[in-house]
Amino acid sequence: MSYDPPRPAGRLLLTPEDREAPARTRRLRRLGLGERPEAVLDAFADRLAERTVAPYAMVNFLDDKGQFFAGLHTPGRDVLTVDADGTRREVGRHLARDHGFCPHVVVRRKALVLEDVCDYPRFAGNPVVDEFGIRSYLGAPLIDGTGMVLGTVCVVDVEPRPWGRDGLETIKASAAELVGWLERRGSEGFLL
Repeated sequence: MSYDPPRPAGRLLLTPEDREAPARTRRLRRLGLGERPEAVLDAFADRLAERTVAPYAMVNFLDDKGQFFAGLHTPGRDVLTVDADGTRREVGRHLARDHGFCPHVVVRRKALVLEDVCDYPRFAGNPVVDEFGIRSYLGAPLIDGTGMVLGTVCVVDVEPRPWGRDGLETIKASAAELVGWLERRGSEGFLL
């Protein structure tokens, strides 16, 4: 696996190089995914949050420019943290490519379980840790029938979480369920 060069700030995290991003971007556009929120994907994220008892859940599509949460579940308020000066850090639909852990899942092509991101120097320096207070992550890739990784399904928490084997099985099953649904919709000629 190759990586982009380290950032000038000297972060320990290296965002993986995503050689499939241009092809993925074209595929997502053909499928009509990754450019607008989808009510059905928001509902999927709601169910995923409920299954995992996580405050945040996402259906994330990654293109050559960044990440887009086409499905998003947040608690009653859309705030992860409030800074000492009162600045609210809100969860949005867009995230830079070097933020979060989904780019790693996409390049690795397999699930990633981080019960406490601070236990992993490579991940503890990620901007979402300091900017949003993310402390745990559980995500799996959305690999379609062509072998293309379209994005991820993931859940995060602001507290360390013992996701365990049950969490891993849940996120992988959820990814498979969503890929099946996306493919059925695509084969029927409907765009989401």
